[in-house]
Amino acid sequence: MVDRNEIEGALDKGVGRVKDAAGGLTGDLGLQADGKVDQLQGHVQQEYGGVIDQLRDQVEEAAELVRDRPLAALGIAAGFGFVLGLLLVPSRG
Repeated sequence: MVDRNEIEGALDKGVGRVKDAAGGLTGDLGLQADGKVDQLQGHVQQEYGGVIDQLRDQVEEAAELVRDRPLAALGIAAGFGFVLGLLLVPSRG
């Protein structure tokens, strides 16, 4: 599933390329700079969309583990909680 941010980012990059090229052809440095900013913004938005997709996939995998193997998931959660408690609670001694 493609995230909306990936699509919008690709469109922004395309618009930015057109502005950059038009500014280069006409000698309009402002338009060219605006195009470069649009390209960068589009790239960042595309990457953000990709990260969101990866997180969505990982959450789905975790949910599937809980559905298929609830006791294993409970054991993993308990172990993680124990280790986190050891790391966050200062030792007395």
